[in-house]
Amino acid sequence: MPTVDLSVTPLRELNAALHRLGPDTNETHWQITNPGGRHAIAVGIDAPVTVEIEGHVGYYCAGMNKHATVLIRGNAGVGVAENMMSGEVRVAGNASQAAGATGRGGLLVIEGNASGRCGISMKGIDIVVKGSIGPMSAFMAQRGNLVVLGDAGEALGDSLYEARLFVRGTVKSLGADCIEKPMGAEERAILEHVLARAGLEGKVSPDEFRFYGSARRLYNFHVDNVDAY
Repeated sequence: MPTVDLSVTPLRELNAALHRLGPDTNETHWQITNPGGRHAIAVGIDAPVTVEIEGHVGYYCAGMNKHATVLIRGNAGVGVAENMMSGEVRVAGNASQAAGATGRGGLLVIEGNASGRCGISMKGIDIVVKGSIGPMSAFMAQRGNLVVLGDAGEALGDSLYEARLFVRGTVKSLGADCIEKPMGAEERAILEHVLARAGLEGKVSPDEFRFYGSARRLYNFHVDNVDAY
């Protein structure tokens, strides 16, 4: 298992090594020590490898991830797993703003809380936050699923498209065009699947969640909705 100490090895050298990995690599398990809150650690990986980061990371850790599993054993700065394509990213601590922003696929799990704009403009990613999320989360979220075991801040799902939002706790307020909807069999099955992927099958009941989606009033301009644009 390659071990890279970022107090000794330059970050650029680490990322270059990870970028050279291909689908048939035999270096499938990496350990990164002393991350020291550095930005852009393990970004742009395109190989089925596991990367364990032992400590706190800065901005955009595991951004543009594809195929890899990235385990962050600490807190994460702004934009963790930003524009993620596939694979898994798991944060053992808390995440700052814009976690999973623009994510197109894969799974992001945050064991603690996530700050504002979690899942902003998400386009297919599944995000599970075991704590609470901050304001303006899922702003302009287009596709995918955001599952929150705690509470949600102000303006949840503002200008939402077709992403699905599941919240177990309280929601401070809903954003423009986001409404609570009945959870049907399809939504329940999706929620069960995402919970299982996050390792929560049998630990959390889907019955404890409320489902939020788009009212679809802002898809086309209408003068009666002009104040909402």
